[in-house]
Amino acid sequence: MGLLQDLFRTHGPAYLDRFGAAMPKAHKTVIAAITDCHTEAAGSALYVCEGCGERHVVHRSCGNRHCPGGQQGKGHAWLERHRARQLPGEHFMLTFTVPEPLRPFLRRHQKIGYGALFAASSGAIKMLAADPRHIGGDVPGFFGVLHTWGRTLQYHPHIHYVVVGGALSSANGHWHPARPGFYLPVRALSRIVRATFRDQIDTHGLLGEIPAEVWATQWTVTCQAAGDGSTALQYLAPYVFKVAIGERRILSVDAHSVRFRYQKPHSTRVRTMTLPIMEFMRRFLQHVLPRGFMKVRYYGFLSPTSAVSLEDVKARIEMASGFAVAAAEAASEPPASLRCRHCGGALRFSRFVLPADSAIGWLASLGPRAGEAFPLSAVPAGP
Repeated sequence: MGLLQDLFRTHGPAYLDRFGAAMPKAHKTVIAAITDCHTEAAGSALYVCEGCGERHVVHRSCGNRHCPGGQQGKGHAWLERHRARQLPGEHFMLTFTVPEPLRPFLRRHQKIGYGALFAASSGAIKMLAADPRHIGGDVPGFFGVLHTWGRTLQYHPHIHYVVVGGALSSANGHWHPARPGFYLPVRALSRIVRATFRDQIDTHGLLGEIPAEVWATQWTVTCQAAGDGSTALQYLAPYVFKVAIGERRILSVDAHSVRFRYQKPHSTRVRTMTLPIMEFMRRFLQHVLPRGFMKVRYYGFLSPTSAVSLEDVKARIEMASGFAVAAAEAASEPPASLRCRHCGGALRFSRFVLPADSAIGWLASLGPRAGEAFPLSAVPAGP
């Protein structure tokens, strides 16, 4: 059992007693999921070693996207899928961050607020990309990932976009490349996203809940060149499946507090912070997304509904650049496969055992082979 799971098991009931009446249902679901993850309550899987024939029961993960125990291998699989779809040429990373006075509103209206932020920021990119003074193509290709936490679990909502450096013209199908090292002006993006977000919230009749200073503040937008895009993908892959804090950052948990490590932006110095148990749990749970909310979204020719195939886009980029474009980096190494702790042989999946069954009792009922016993915990992590 990890420290985070131990914390939720031990202190989750007290947290629910104290805040349960006012908590969103999604927060209660996450507490239950973390508590049950990799236990018999989450179900089990039977594996058989291809080397020595030993049978192993592995308790499954809960599968909840906010539980650190349920994300093994997902980030790597996502990264490899995107590497396979990667286009040649320069890429950029754009980041849109909301001002501090707006954050309480977003915390109260997450589904509406996050949706409006996606719509406003993606719309700003499309609008300026179509402007002939900048790129001049009305079909850019990019995807965005919502990220809501800072290093100390504070509420810090922002969206990272990875953008292919140019855009297609729907009028003639030509590729319009961005200038080397420059995609779009960030001040113009800031003004557009602020105005568009305001219009989006106005349609919901919620403008009165937002302080007036939000509309007089310049919203922070950054744009960084990202080479062939591999580094940007590598950076974002953990955030697609990462939760607010993982086991490796938690140093200790006692009856009253949690101590964890963190680094400030642009610093290599490792610092520590100690928070009361209830405050740590509150900070962790405030990053739980509304049920069904998509934190990764795709636009333009990277959208699954695009009428233009990626092969066509690739060909047009290569033709426009005289085929002098950078190739993507090689794929990274996949995670290690499950291995038998007795002989090191590969484990082959046999069957699932539902939570209603007794996984350990069911396996024991099979009876050991002559002279053998069944190890019930053979691998470091479940599927």
